[in-house]
Amino acid sequence: MKKEDIQTYNYCDNINAYQRRQTVTVNIGGVPMGGDNPIRIQSMTTVDTMDTEGSIEEIIRMVESGCEYVRITAPSKKEAENLQNIKDGLRARGFNVPLVADIHFTPNAAEVAAKIVEKVRINPGNYADKKKFDFIEYDDATYQAELDRIREKFIPLVEICKEYGTAMRIGTNHGSLSDRILSRYGDTPLGMVESALEFLRICDELDYHEIVLSMKASNTQVMVQAYRLLVQKMDEEGLKPYPLHLGVTEAGDGEDGRVKSAVGIGTLLEDGLGDTVRVSLTEAPEAEAPVAEALIKRYDNRREESNVIPTSITSSPKNPFKYERRSTAEVATFGDHNVPRVIANFAPVDEITMKSLKVIGHHYLPATDKWAMSDHGADYIYTGTKPLPFMAPNGLKNIVDASIWNKEDDTYPLFELSEYIDSSNNLHQDLNFVRTTLKELDESIIATLKNASNVVLMIHTENAHAMPELRALLYKLYSNDVKTPVIIERNYTDLTDDQLQLYSSTDIGGLLIDGLGDGVMLSTDNSLESIEFCNRLSFGILQAARTRMTKTEYISCPSCGRTLFDLQETTAMIRQRTDHLKGVKIGIMGCIVNGPGEMADADYGYVGSGKGKITLYRGQEVVKRSVPEENAVDELIKLIDEDGNWFAPSEEVVQ
Repeated sequence: MKKEDIQTYNYCDNINAYQRRQTVTVNIGGVPMGGDNPIRIQSMTTVDTMDTEGSIEEIIRMVESGCEYVRITAPSKKEAENLQNIKDGLRARGFNVPLVADIHFTPNAAEVAAKIVEKVRINPGNYADKKKFDFIEYDDATYQAELDRIREKFIPLVEICKEYGTAMRIGTNHGSLSDRILSRYGDTPLGMVESALEFLRICDELDYHEIVLSMKASNTQVMVQAYRLLVQKMDEEGLKPYPLHLGVTEAGDGEDGRVKSAVGIGTLLEDGLGDTVRVSLTEAPEAEAPVAEALIKRYDNRREESNVIPTSITSSPKNPFKYERRSTAEVATFGDHNVPRVIANFAPVDEITMKSLKVIGHHYLPATDKWAMSDHGADYIYTGTKPLPFMAPNGLKNIVDASIWNKEDDTYPLFELSEYIDSSNNLHQDLNFVRTTLKELDESIIATLKNASNVVLMIHTENAHAMPELRALLYKLYSNDVKTPVIIERNYTDLTDDQLQLYSSTDIGGLLIDGLGDGVMLSTDNSLESIEFCNRLSFGILQAARTRMTKTEYISCPSCGRTLFDLQETTAMIRQRTDHLKGVKIGIMGCIVNGPGEMADADYGYVGSGKGKITLYRGQEVVKRSVPEENAVDELIKLIDEDGNWFAPSEEVVQ
């Protein structure tokens, strides 16, 4: 690849220095968003909207946890009308938090709500459009006729919002694109962007600009690509730079939900994109705001704390609007078609025993004198200045510092860059790790790497603006057509477990999501507990970035007033029965709004379809309707079994 053949892309103000994207300011009930205002935090209620007192109590808990905007579902006119009672009750108790009405399918409910609350959220995929999973052939005339129909239904809401000073979020969801959009643009980030732009153009024509936009998806790759493309398209069309609401839909719960949210949201925040954040967890809504706040606070002093990134590359040399893994040579088990590898860092550990390896998924079974490995079994172990004192189990390979490497074929050396340059022929014939930084990667090193067929780079940085600096290094390799595989090394100190989850998911996931990186070495302190945490977290980040699937994935929506069963309890029950099904994706949706569309990536779906009734899906196809809730998990397992994807959990190895 020649340098002059590489197309460049611009989707943020500065890819190498933290710089928040400048947007217009949107006033939302006296809490302005965008412009020079702080990045805002919001969440959504789970109580039935007709339960006025329950909604008020829940909103108060949310506000006290850090929510600055609260969204409430309004599936029909009666719920929209009851928003007034909720608002009045909150104001009577001294809470002036702006309320947002969440609208699907019902323009008349939106028009009622817009006269009451400070903001309405519409989904362009179902506000005045439809989704029946039909493919429809459109010519330009029939497509324009559909746009005219949508315009006619949408204008009344815009006029009401203008009259009442109500803001609006045009919120596209990947899983609920209309048949019309899917037929023309496909299930793509471009389809998501065009779905929103159709409505945004109408607002612009009517001189209505109190607009916020979102491009949510459960697939983090699609979500990031869509937001980036939206920014570019708005700029190309000369539209105002409207604020962005960031979120990963159906992220799930616990560690998985936090990691997945950070991979998607954090990647965009790193580039200065995003003016408000909602972390969608299948937990109580007051649990969401602290996670969003932790993600956002990382950027409070980012610009002042960061070092200048030494690079001449000022825009992405690879397409940021679609996933494309960086092309590399295959070196041992790294690069090319191999999944990204996980390296466990045991260098700080004083004594390593066979029992120690249990924390990285390798279990010694004395009764049979054999090793067993879990789905989270690390691929390599780095032991620094001391090799493993026993034979490594099958499936695990030992890396040591080059200074103590004794040229054994089953152990691999890690060189600092200067050591590698001076190493002459003192190299492993198959695999050598070379640790380096962006600053060290000059033209002579580039030339050396192009001729090295047995090297894997291990890249690191001390820059507070870590992800962009590591990305700049990878962009340099990409631009110079260097095929050397790369391990992303991140070491963190003085962080809580929650911070470690979010920061590492952002720094590492933000690279993986763009196809950059062939492995991970994540570490913190020298305890076995922290090594276990980092090993599990590394696999979680790889899965959240969609680059290595090692466990069951649950695409579960956060609850809301539309939900027809207890999402937290049901998700926990399904997880308990199925979490050994490596690579299987199960969608758990509380209602049809978040049904087959929202779980577009799922292999199987468990969707509330009535009080105590569940509909089961295979992909987006209905398989069983009106299954009694008490039997639904058993029926789901039968469905998985019928497809040959079920197996009993192993009792030999405790996960």
